[in-house]
Amino acid sequence: MQGIRHFLLALQFFTRIPVTGALARWVGFSPAMLRASAAHMPAIGALVGLLAAGLFAALLRLLPPVAAAPWVAAVASTVWSVWLTGAFHEDGLADLADGLGGSYQRERALEIMKDSRIGSFGAIALVLALLFKCALLATLAQLEPGLAALALFGAHVSSRFAPLFVIATLPHVGDTPQSKSKPLADAISPASLGTGLLWWSGAMATLVLMRPGSVWIAGVAAAALAGAWMRRLLARRLQGFTGDGLGATQQVCEIAFYLGVALDCGAALA
Repeated sequence: MQGIRHFLLALQFFTRIPVTGALARWVGFSPAMLRASAAHMPAIGALVGLLAAGLFAALLRLLPPVAAAPWVAAVASTVWSVWLTGAFHEDGLADLADGLGGSYQRERALEIMKDSRIGSFGAIALVLALLFKCALLATLAQLEPGLAALALFGAHVSSRFAPLFVIATLPHVGDTPQSKSKPLADAISPASLGTGLLWWSGAMATLVLMRPGSVWIAGVAAAALAGAWMRRLLARRLQGFTGDGLGATQQVCEIAFYLGVALDCGAALA
């Protein structure tokens, strides 16, 4: 029952899916619970990915078979996933880009990241990330429509597993008392990492059963490399992680997963 509470709290914190009324009172809240709920981030990714993939597949089936159809499906599913999460991770990407792009000094970068206004670096990073996602999804849909929908699911799960390692291996930095990621400031436990691994493993096993092939290895490898690069960037520039850094890590790993799948498909056709 405690695990269900943690999952519902993660759903409440990381998405716009309502957990209200008597259910919210039953779930409860504490910083320790929110920290434990981070273990269910891959499960939240599975839910968001499933909903986005469902819309993507439905639109490809319903739209006329023209060249623009994959782009329409890609844009619509991206809008849907952004709405489901309240642009939680996209906001983190924009803030981190503004901070790191605006100053090479650690303290000044952290100060810029607290500003709710979006700057040039953040706007550019956000636009390019969204374009990159849609372009890759449209490319995959033209190669194999079913593969694109499955990649959506796998990318959302894997990209939410990667931040757990950032939390586990880096200290929290910044204005901790006012930070929205304050409950994650303490390193998550090995048990929480294990829970996240179980969610991720189950999702990836499902993908392999539905569509065998090396594409998932390529997608996971690309996401893992992107996650390692983001961890190194945060350690080098900020000496730790912030909530914005975690959101940016999710975005970069999601894009990397699509890119890995697309590159594997390209290698198979060569």
